[in-house]
Amino acid sequence: MHPGHARTALITWLRARKQGGKIVMRIEDIDRPRVVAGAADQICRDHEWLGLDWDEGPYFQSDHDESYERALATLQAAGLVYPCTCSRKEIAEIASAPHGADGLRYPGTCREGVTNPGRAPALRFRFADPSPGFDDALCGPFPEGQTGGDFVLRRADGIWAYQLAVVVDDAEAAISEVIRGEDLLSSTPRQIALYRALGHPVPRFAHVALVLDAAGDRLATRHRAVSIASLRNAGRSAEQVIGQLACSLGLTETTAPIAAEELISRFSLDAIPRSSFTWDAKG
Repeated sequence: MHPGHARTALITWLRARKQGGKIVMRIEDIDRPRVVAGAADQICRDHEWLGLDWDEGPYFQSDHDESYERALATLQAAGLVYPCTCSRKEIAEIASAPHGADGLRYPGTCREGVTNPGRAPALRFRFADPSPGFDDALCGPFPEGQTGGDFVLRRADGIWAYQLAVVVDDAEAAISEVIRGEDLLSSTPRQIALYRALGHPVPRFAHVALVLDAAGDRLATRHRAVSIASLRNAGRSAEQVIGQLACSLGLTETTAPIAAEELISRFSLDAIPRSSFTWDAKG
């Protein structure tokens, strides 16, 4: 867990506590080969240390294969799924492949039949054009047609795709509001299409501006030097970290230490800055 994760978690926690909602802790571990032993426990410890508790969970996506299978069967019965044997390299090399705001779009090469019958296929969703638009609580209107191309529901190696997994999990947990990083903004139309295809209500979305490092790059898990655990080990208090995050959200005028619970009464989702925030490792 790094300060970008912590900042979004703080917003989620304050929003739920202010509104009388519930927070569901979910560990997204469907990509099993990339799961790091002990990471889930560390994430939970980091939340607890910061004072950001939760009401349900933790739930693990790796336990939900049956739910994903049922959802896939529903989509297949509706004619919305087809096998695809194209590799990423082949898709990238198609000169005529269309591009959108979210980058390269799959051109539908296998829509009418696989092009490489000897390969294990991925399973793609028939994504209607134009893609859904929506009104984001922080980023404002996201127009129709900005995201396109049939997307993967299950990879050729059998691993479930993020898009399907989060929709099924959100629906089963009756999630009414999703707060997450702005880097996932363009994924939302895909998920909205899946909610609708599966007959589930679409939650509200709020995408938070990203936390950057001193070089202007997005903080990521690889930034171990500024992980929450490393800050704690270096002698920072939870109140110091919360104070820095609170100031970045406009909840306090300075980065003075403060406990998360002291911020509840002054929190407003509408007041959160739309611009990115640079994390000061020395702050």
